[in-house]
Amino acid sequence: MVLQANLDRFNQGGNEALTQLCRTYWRPIFAFVCRSGYPVSDAQDLTQDFFVTVLKGNLLKLADPSRGRFRSLLLKSLKNFLADAIEKSHAVKRGGKFDFVSWDDWMAEAPSQLCLPLRTVENLSPEKVFDLRWAATIVEQALHRLREECESRGRRRLFNLVSVYLTGERADISYAEIGQKLGIGESEVKRLLYQIRQRYRDLLRDEVAQTVEDPGDIDEEIRYLCLALAAAE
Repeated sequence: MVLQANLDRFNQGGNEALTQLCRTYWRPIFAFVCRSGYPVSDAQDLTQDFFVTVLKGNLLKLADPSRGRFRSLLLKSLKNFLADAIEKSHAVKRGGKFDFVSWDDWMAEAPSQLCLPLRTVENLSPEKVFDLRWAATIVEQALHRLREECESRGRRRLFNLVSVYLTGERADISYAEIGQKLGIGESEVKRLLYQIRQRYRDLLRDEVAQTVEDPGDIDEEIRYLCLALAAAE
């Protein structure tokens, strides 16, 4: 199964796997820890220590992989980790022997496109904040892959112009304006936008597929993540 393959890869991959895991999922983990009441500096340490603990032990297995979703698995593992955080707060300070990418580098490499108003965060439980950041991470991973594909095909400008219209039908889109900027007709803009939307949806499904055990759960997980994102509106 895809989820189990990812767990095996993370558990066997050492520093390289840890770095990839951190770069992909640190935002929802960090957001949960902060919303749980930890100061930012402590939340940074706890987030990094959490990923080290995941790779060095059986934390994910203890959280029950049969839950079927990597999102639920990591959240349960994180709760277990934080419950024991006071006793182990000095055991593996800032990742021990692992060399982490700095927080500034993480943020520079993958800046979040979702800015959460403080009032929104304050009104959400830590679990809801985690789900919201998780959903944003999945969407941004799909958009990142789509941007790279467009760039490799000489369509980076097209992506820049239409990326804001990919996540849903919008009435304010001006095909004429986009066509003028690209030097093509409106009908061609509509065709290209349809194609790029379809590709985005395929990539989004692929990203979600990597986080669930049963392919039959993909659509349900996508719906759940859409509801989570709606909380930020």
